Amino acid sequence: MKNGAGKLRRTRLTFRRTIWLQLPLVVWLVVLWVLLWEAVTPITLASGLLIAVLITRFLYLPPVELGGRFNLIWFLAFTVKFVALVVAASVQVTWMILRPKGVPTSSIGAVQLRTRSDLMITLVAQVTSLIPGSVVVEVNRHQSVLYLHVLGATSDADLKRAREQVLRNEERLVRALGSLRDIDAINRHRREQGKRAIAAGAFSYFLRRQNER
Repeated sequence: MKNGAGKLRRTRLTFRRTIWLQLPLVVWLVVLWVLLWEAVTPITLASGLLIAVLITRFLYLPPVELGGRFNLIWFLAFTVKFVALVVAASVQVTWMILRPKGVPTSSIGAVQLRTRSDLMITLVAQVTSLIPGSVVVEVNRHQSVLYLHVLGATSDADLKRAREQVLRNEERLVRALGSLRDIDAINRHRREQGKRAIAAGAFSYFLRRQNER
């Protein structure tokens, strides 16, 4: 009897954990569906939710592993810096297009990320592509490598600056909402460079306790 009760409890915990892990994906699919229809109505929300549930139930998709932490201060800092980068890059790209010399030569370079989680790789790739002048053309998920097309990169120094910007954005995202594993990966790299490790202190949510069970 006790074994049966224990098995039932483990089944319920596994089911609850699966729901929490798939919830971000379901929400994102619903948002994408609404954006495609360009209308927020009960019908689009309900149909989007139905399609999202069907996709996550019957099509294989890797679960989005959340770290269960969120640092509001670092998230705001990242947002401010991201907006500044977008504005500065927009001005730079506009000048490249309008200047008499014409559009400069572009280059493609690889960036080795420190983190390995699918969520962080996706966020870094999206942020990089949203900044004018740089586009992620390929992602090696297994090796955590992003391949960038960088406008105006005519030398190794230009590509190096682009890589450093991607890595700085990666670190800002990890500080804001990365998992403890992501923080450890960043800290290993910082120690190798003789830098101080970043702290893991942040707001903890119910999801983290679910993941630890």
